[in-house]
Amino acid sequence: MKVSRVLPVSLLALALTAPLAWITAHADAGSPSAEQATASKLVYGLLSDSRYAYRPRALDDALSAEIYKRYLDDLDPAKLYFTAADIAQLDRYRTTLDDAIRSGEVGPAFDIFSLYQTRVKERIARARAMLNEDIFHFDGQDRWAYDRKDAPWAKDATELDALWKQSVRNDWLRLKLAGKQPDEIRKTLDKRYAATVKSVDQLNGSDAFQTFLNAYTNTIDPHTDYFDTREAERFNQLMSQSLEGIGAQLQKQDDVVVIRELIPGGPALLSGKLKAGDRIVAVGQGTDGPMEDVIGWRIDDVVEKIKGAKGTQVRLDIVPAEAVLDSKPNRIVLQRAKIRLEEQKAKGEVIVVPGADGQPGRRIGVVKLPAFYEDWEGRRRNANDYASASHDVAALLKGFRDQKVDGVVVDLRNNGGGSLNEAVALTGLFIDKGPVVQAKESGGRVQVDGDEEAGVAWDGPLAVLINRGSASASEIFAGAIQDYGRGLIIGETSFGKGTVQNLVDLDRWPRPDGQRFGQVKLTIAQFFLPGGSSTQNKGVVPDVKFPVTVDASEFGESTYDNALPWTRIAAVPYTHYGDFGPLLPKLEQLHAARVAKDKEFQWWSEDIAQFREETARKWISLNETERRAERDRDAAKRKQRQAERKALGLDLDPLADESDDGLTANERDIAQDAAREKAAEKRPDPLLRESAAVLADALCLLDEDKPLSAQVLLTAPTVPGQWVN
Repeated sequence: MKVSRVLPVSLLALALTAPLAWITAHADAGSPSAEQATASKLVYGLLSDSRYAYRPRALDDALSAEIYKRYLDDLDPAKLYFTAADIAQLDRYRTTLDDAIRSGEVGPAFDIFSLYQTRVKERIARARAMLNEDIFHFDGQDRWAYDRKDAPWAKDATELDALWKQSVRNDWLRLKLAGKQPDEIRKTLDKRYAATVKSVDQLNGSDAFQTFLNAYTNTIDPHTDYFDTREAERFNQLMSQSLEGIGAQLQKQDDVVVIRELIPGGPALLSGKLKAGDRIVAVGQGTDGPMEDVIGWRIDDVVEKIKGAKGTQVRLDIVPAEAVLDSKPNRIVLQRAKIRLEEQKAKGEVIVVPGADGQPGRRIGVVKLPAFYEDWEGRRRNANDYASASHDVAALLKGFRDQKVDGVVVDLRNNGGGSLNEAVALTGLFIDKGPVVQAKESGGRVQVDGDEEAGVAWDGPLAVLINRGSASASEIFAGAIQDYGRGLIIGETSFGKGTVQNLVDLDRWPRPDGQRFGQVKLTIAQFFLPGGSSTQNKGVVPDVKFPVTVDASEFGESTYDNALPWTRIAAVPYTHYGDFGPLLPKLEQLHAARVAKDKEFQWWSEDIAQFREETARKWISLNETERRAERDRDAAKRKQRQAERKALGLDLDPLADESDDGLTANERDIAQDAAREKAAEKRPDPLLRESAAVLADALCLLDEDKPLSAQVLLTAPTVPGQWVN
């Protein structure tokens, strides 16, 4: 699934947060470097050559026009900074960007970026001035039309002023509804907008170059990306689920980097000297390196100073959360270590589904897998403990076997993919040898990748829970399980990403001058399921469907204007373990009857319907009476639901009493905000519980109806063993 790394500050998210980890101290866009010129030419060579790219495109004037449009869209997606006059001025670059990329002379991209920086600072300055104007009356029928993706460029500054006026008034109204007084509101918003100006001032040439080159790569296809050296390292850390450092999640707040959370097992937590909310004001290397004041630095530059090789030391000057910033800091010395990032690691739990009519309940094991992670370097070294999604899931399945659970649900909701190797390996835990995925290369050659090891880790009942956020490797796994008839697919139609990417290291051959050029995540093939169907655009369609959270026109592969079309190729031989067709009508009937009585499921369905209705409007009222009524109505609804939960003996929602405070993440108390995130993990999850109940229904039906069981279960996934325990 595509993950956006767009730099611009949108009007709806003006605060500096961790994802804006590009901003460096005391820098501006400047001019392209020699390294960037070479990187541009190297990326052009890859994307225009069919030996590397799955769908190469000639870099000509037509493609230049597409790159130009995408670059402007990336910089100013809501059309709140550039005017039509600006675009007319920039149009001279429309058909010249191809020449710039090919030659490495990417100065035009920097010119556009510089104008963007200027316009953002002008707009924010105007927004700050509005805070002192008499515009904060909310008794009319004004609206803030926040969705401007398809709107035309404002013709001039006066028209932009009118747009910004409504946005600033909306920011003000949110804080007013949260109980803030005018002086406090003005101070909060002025500080928020000032932080935006500072962030834009600090954008540098790396930001300009990476944003521009990704406008080029994303024009080739939605999942081809350029990573500079720092972004490449971040991507590899994400995939390996590990890094070398002190084990602290950091966040920027005002001018200071603050500890948001301490990672279990890391040096920071084990020291007992740090806690959430503590501020890092200086960093030193080793035992005697100079201390560098890092106040006002970009968060990624501070991170770069703190992390380092396992076993080395770092010194931190810390101002405790409870002290004023100009207090004398405490100096702490930590020894760096290899940190395993547990947040995305596979986790397991057991759900007990009550039996009907006095029958014993079914115990369903749940595997929650947020990503298909793999430590490529650890695997290459054949390390015993390298991070691997399939290894971790195999351990969970062993635990489920020991606990004698009746079935397993693999929860892949919002799992955007990851390692293709891991998708194949995970499928192999449930099938006894066979093809998992077919990859068709640009020249037409089809390579089949599959499970070559006999035996399975789990031969019992299986279901896979997916939603629109399940993409790529998730779709390979879910699609293969569905083709084999190995398990039920439950939830929503998946994202629809059916392409394969590979990392191409532009620094494979070290240069004597030390220049580094980064990496390209390049689309090299399209994948197909064992049955020959692609998941591209169409996704994996579930056997048992839950209500749709987001429409295919709003989110998914089909929303990309340059996505590959759906197609199919020949199937390859594989085993059909089951055919759930005869079972589905009864499962749907039982599912519908149960959720009609399930309060949490009904509330979730109501909330989704309300969200979709509000999203379709694409505007928000600026009438205080209307907004306050909506706020009070939502608060009453949450309170009523909590009372019903209590009366019915259901798990309470830890966030039920929360309402919109009008603040951004960086304006809240960091420790409390991190605690809130943890509490969110304990919210009732009716979809997961219902997926376990659907699997339990299947078990009961097949136990009770032997002819139906014989019709559905064609063969066992391994011998000995059977689908039904």
